[in-house]
Amino acid sequence: MTPEVPPALVAVLDGRTPAGVLPWPADRPVADALAAARDAGWHAAALDLNGVGDKAAFMDRCAAALDFPAYFGANWDALADCLTDLSWCPPARGRLLVVTGWQEYAAAAPEDWGVVEGVLADAVGYWRDTDTGLAVLMAGGRGRRGA
Repeated sequence: MTPEVPPALVAVLDGRTPAGVLPWPADRPVADALAAARDAGWHAAALDLNGVGDKAAFMDRCAAALDFPAYFGANWDALADCLTDLSWCPPARGRLLVVTGWQEYAAAAPEDWGVVEGVLADAVGYWRDTDTGLAVLMAGGRGRRGA
């Protein structure tokens, strides 16, 4: 049985609300979100950014955690390409990416983090009007500066 999850995520998973970039409460285990997504028929992945302080480490972490294809070029364009062409990812009703530990990277490299935010938002928008949306949960906060 899936643990109770916030209504905003439930609405995304059951298709009542378009997927987006959503906050995830710091006091809730991300395993709850991952389990809820899997129970709803979504592919779910966690991207732990703890200890990441620069672009190279971020790209390495993305490639490993998301099991990017071997052709991933470890740059911003390649990241955007892999998030908008999910042919390498198992088919599912939708895809959920839970990002944890992002605050350290956002503080260490704010310009890079701004690019990450844009790439994630663009990827979510790309999949919004499809049958297999992409949702991003930012554990411990929103992710967008000032939001």
